[in-house]
Amino acid sequence: MENMPKEGPVIVALNHQSYLDFLSFIAVCPRPVHFLSAEKFFSNLFWAPLMYMSGQIKVERKAHDKHALHDLIHSHLTRGKIIVGIFPEGTRAYDPTEMLHAFTGVAKYAVHSEVPVIPVGIKGAFEVMSRRDKAPKFKKNISIHVGSPIHFTEHHGREHDEKTYRELTDRVMLELSRLSGKNYSHVGKMERDAKRAI
Repeated sequence: MENMPKEGPVIVALNHQSYLDFLSFIAVCPRPVHFLSAEKFFSNLFWAPLMYMSGQIKVERKAHDKHALHDLIHSHLTRGKIIVGIFPEGTRAYDPTEMLHAFTGVAKYAVHSEVPVIPVGIKGAFEVMSRRDKAPKFKKNISIHVGSPIHFTEHHGREHDEKTYRELTDRVMLELSRLSGKNYSHVGKMERDAKRAI
Protein backbone atom coordinates (compact mmCIF):
# COMPACT_ATOMS: atom_id res chain seq x y z
CA MET A 1 0.00 0.00 0.00
CA GLU A 2 3.02 2.32 0.04
CA ASN A 3 2.28 2.91 -3.68
CA MET A 4 -1.16 4.33 -2.86
CA PRO A 5 -1.02 8.16 -2.57
CA LYS A 6 -2.21 9.27 0.86
CA GLU A 7 -4.12 12.21 -0.63
CA GLY A 8 -5.24 13.68 -3.93
CA PRO A 9 -7.41 12.25 -6.72
CA VAL A 10 -6.34 9.02 -8.41
CA ILE A 11 -7.81 6.30 -10.60
CA VAL A 12 -7.32 2.74 -9.43
CA ALA A 13 -7.34 0.23 -12.30
CA LEU A 14 -7.82 -3.44 -11.43
CA ASN A 15 -8.06 -6.72 -13.32
CA HIS A 16 -11.50 -8.29 -12.93
CA GLN A 17 -12.12 -11.94 -12.03
CA SER A 18 -14.89 -12.01 -9.46
CA TYR A 19 -17.65 -10.12 -7.64
CA LEU A 20 -15.23 -10.19 -4.70
CA ASP A 21 -12.63 -8.00 -6.42
CA PHE A 22 -14.02 -4.65 -5.38
CA LEU A 23 -15.01 -5.85 -1.90
CA SER A 24 -11.50 -7.19 -1.31
CA PHE A 25 -9.84 -3.95 -2.38
CA ILE A 26 -12.23 -1.72 -0.41
CA ALA A 27 -11.48 -3.85 2.67
CA VAL A 28 -7.73 -3.13 2.54
CA CYS A 29 -7.53 0.32 0.94
CA PRO A 30 -6.90 3.05 3.56
CA ARG A 31 -8.99 5.56 1.56
CA PRO A 32 -12.60 5.45 0.32
CA VAL A 33 -12.94 4.07 -3.22
CA HIS A 34 -15.82 4.81 -5.60
CA PHE A 35 -16.06 2.07 -8.23
CA LEU A 36 -17.81 2.33 -11.56
CA SER A 37 -20.52 -0.30 -11.08
CA ALA A 38 -23.11 -1.78 -13.45
CA GLU A 39 -26.68 -0.58 -13.05
CA LYS A 40 -27.87 -4.12 -12.19
CA PHE A 41 -26.25 -3.93 -8.77
CA PHE A 42 -28.32 -0.87 -7.81
CA SER A 43 -31.59 -2.77 -8.34
CA ASN A 44 -30.47 -6.00 -6.68
CA LEU A 45 -31.88 -6.57 -3.18
CA PHE A 46 -28.55 -7.90 -1.88
CA TRP A 47 -26.14 -5.49 -3.57
CA ALA A 48 -28.14 -2.24 -3.69
CA PRO A 49 -27.74 -1.23 -0.01
CA LEU A 50 -23.98 -1.84 -0.23
CA MET A 51 -23.72 0.16 -3.48
CA TYR A 52 -25.48 3.18 -2.03
CA MET A 53 -23.86 3.07 1.42
CA SER A 54 -20.34 2.80 -0.01
CA GLY A 55 -20.89 5.50 -2.64
CA GLN A 56 -20.36 3.47 -5.78
CA ILE A 57 -20.96 5.12 -9.19
CA LYS A 58 -23.79 3.73 -11.31
CA VAL A 59 -22.98 2.97 -14.96
CA GLU A 60 -25.92 2.56 -17.33
CA ARG A 61 -24.12 0.22 -19.71
CA LYS A 62 -26.83 0.30 -22.41
CA ALA A 63 -27.18 4.09 -22.44
CA HIS A 64 -26.08 5.62 -25.74
CA ASP A 65 -25.26 9.01 -24.22
CA LYS A 66 -22.51 8.67 -21.61
CA HIS A 67 -21.89 12.41 -21.18
CA ALA A 68 -23.60 12.56 -17.77
CA LEU A 69 -21.44 9.69 -16.50
CA HIS A 70 -18.25 11.28 -17.87
CA ASP A 71 -19.12 14.60 -16.23
CA LEU A 72 -19.84 12.85 -12.92
CA ILE A 73 -16.51 11.01 -12.93
CA HIS A 74 -14.63 14.18 -13.86
CA SER A 75 -16.35 16.06 -11.04
CA HIS A 76 -15.35 13.34 -8.58
CA LEU A 77 -11.73 13.43 -9.67
CA THR A 78 -11.45 17.22 -9.62
CA ARG A 79 -12.63 17.45 -6.01
CA GLY A 80 -9.11 16.53 -4.96
CA LYS A 81 -9.75 13.76 -2.43
CA ILE A 82 -11.37 10.99 -4.45
CA ILE A 83 -10.27 7.55 -5.60
CA VAL A 84 -12.26 6.24 -8.57
CA GLY A 85 -12.00 2.48 -9.15
CA ILE A 86 -12.22 1.12 -12.70
CA PHE A 87 -12.15 -2.39 -14.12
CA PRO A 88 -10.88 -1.68 -17.67
CA GLU A 89 -12.04 -5.13 -18.84
CA GLY A 90 -15.62 -4.05 -18.14
CA THR A 91 -16.75 -7.41 -16.84
CA ARG A 92 -15.38 -10.48 -15.06
CA ALA A 93 -12.91 -12.65 -16.96
CA TYR A 94 -14.10 -16.00 -18.28
CA ASP A 95 -10.69 -17.66 -17.94
CA PRO A 96 -8.44 -17.93 -14.84
CA THR A 97 -5.30 -17.06 -16.81
CA GLU A 98 -6.48 -14.65 -19.55
CA MET A 99 -7.59 -11.02 -19.31
CA LEU A 100 -10.30 -9.54 -21.53
CA HIS A 101 -9.73 -6.80 -24.11
CA ALA A 102 -9.84 -3.52 -22.16
CA PHE A 103 -11.92 -0.44 -22.83
CA THR A 104 -10.01 2.85 -23.15
CA GLY A 105 -12.02 4.80 -20.55
CA VAL A 106 -9.29 4.44 -17.92
CA ALA A 107 -6.80 6.34 -20.11
CA LYS A 108 -9.35 8.96 -21.19
CA TYR A 109 -10.39 9.75 -17.61
CA ALA A 110 -6.78 9.90 -16.44
CA VAL A 111 -5.74 12.25 -19.25
CA HIS A 112 -8.77 14.54 -19.14
CA SER A 113 -8.80 14.82 -15.33
CA GLU A 114 -4.98 14.95 -15.13
CA VAL A 115 -4.68 12.26 -12.47
CA PRO A 116 -2.37 9.23 -12.12
CA VAL A 117 -3.48 5.62 -12.52
CA ILE A 118 -2.64 3.15 -9.75
CA PRO A 119 -2.51 -0.39 -11.21
CA VAL A 120 -3.78 -3.11 -8.87
CA GLY A 121 -3.35 -6.78 -9.71
CA ILE A 122 -5.65 -9.26 -7.97
CA LYS A 123 -4.70 -12.90 -7.67
CA GLY A 124 -6.89 -15.78 -6.47
CA ALA A 125 -10.33 -14.16 -6.79
CA PHE A 126 -11.28 -16.37 -9.75
CA GLU A 127 -10.49 -19.45 -7.66
CA VAL A 128 -12.51 -18.14 -4.69
CA MET A 129 -15.58 -17.24 -6.75
CA SER A 130 -15.56 -17.16 -10.55
CA ARG A 131 -18.51 -15.97 -12.63
CA ARG A 132 -19.64 -19.62 -12.86
CA ASP A 133 -19.76 -20.16 -9.09
CA LYS A 134 -22.91 -19.75 -7.01
CA ALA A 135 -21.03 -19.30 -3.74
CA PRO A 136 -17.45 -18.48 -2.68
CA LYS A 137 -14.86 -21.04 -1.61
CA PHE A 138 -13.75 -19.64 1.73
CA LYS A 139 -10.65 -21.82 2.17
CA LYS A 140 -8.86 -20.15 -0.75
CA ASN A 141 -6.99 -16.84 -0.60
CA ILE A 142 -7.07 -13.56 -2.51
CA SER A 143 -3.95 -11.41 -2.72
CA ILE A 144 -3.77 -7.78 -3.83
CA HIS A 145 -0.69 -6.24 -5.48
CA VAL A 146 -0.50 -2.44 -5.77
CA GLY A 147 1.87 -1.13 -8.43
CA SER A 148 3.60 2.23 -8.80
CA PRO A 149 1.54 5.17 -10.13
CA ILE A 150 1.39 5.54 -13.91
CA HIS A 151 1.51 9.18 -15.00
CA PHE A 152 0.34 10.50 -18.37
CA THR A 153 1.58 14.04 -17.68
CA GLU A 154 2.90 14.58 -21.21
CA HIS A 155 -0.63 14.02 -22.55
CA HIS A 156 -2.44 16.47 -20.25
CA GLY A 157 -4.30 19.35 -21.86
CA ARG A 158 -4.25 17.77 -25.30
CA GLU A 159 -6.78 15.98 -27.47
CA HIS A 160 -5.81 12.53 -28.69
CA ASP A 161 -7.09 10.02 -31.20
CA GLU A 162 -8.35 6.56 -30.29
CA LYS A 163 -5.01 4.99 -31.23
CA THR A 164 -3.20 7.02 -28.55
CA TYR A 165 -5.78 6.18 -25.89
CA ARG A 166 -5.47 2.52 -26.87
CA GLU A 167 -1.68 2.67 -26.45
CA LEU A 168 -2.02 4.30 -23.01
CA THR A 169 -4.60 1.70 -21.99
CA ASP A 170 -2.29 -1.10 -23.14
CA ARG A 171 0.42 0.37 -20.92
CA VAL A 172 -1.94 0.08 -17.93
CA MET A 173 -3.05 -3.42 -18.89
CA LEU A 174 0.49 -4.74 -19.28
CA GLU A 175 1.25 -3.56 -15.76
CA LEU A 176 -1.95 -5.22 -14.50
CA SER A 177 -0.83 -8.39 -16.28
CA ARG A 178 2.51 -8.28 -14.47
CA LEU A 179 0.92 -7.63 -11.07
CA SER A 180 -1.87 -10.20 -11.41
CA GLY A 181 0.03 -12.95 -13.24
CA LYS A 182 -2.70 -12.98 -15.92
CA ASN A 183 -1.98 -12.88 -19.65
CA TYR A 184 -3.01 -9.80 -21.66
CA SER A 185 -2.82 -10.82 -25.32
CA HIS A 186 -4.61 -7.82 -26.85
CA VAL A 187 -1.74 -5.36 -27.35
CA GLY A 188 -1.74 -4.30 -31.01
CA LYS A 189 -5.26 -5.65 -31.62
CA MET A 190 -6.40 -2.34 -33.13
CA GLU A 191 -3.65 -2.47 -35.78
CA ARG A 192 -4.26 -6.17 -36.50
CA ASP A 193 -7.98 -5.56 -36.97
CA ALA A 194 -7.25 -2.65 -39.32
CA LYS A 195 -4.97 -4.78 -41.47
CA ARG A 196 -7.57 -7.55 -41.72
CA ALA A 197 -10.18 -4.99 -42.83
CA ILE A 198 -8.05 -3.89 -45.81
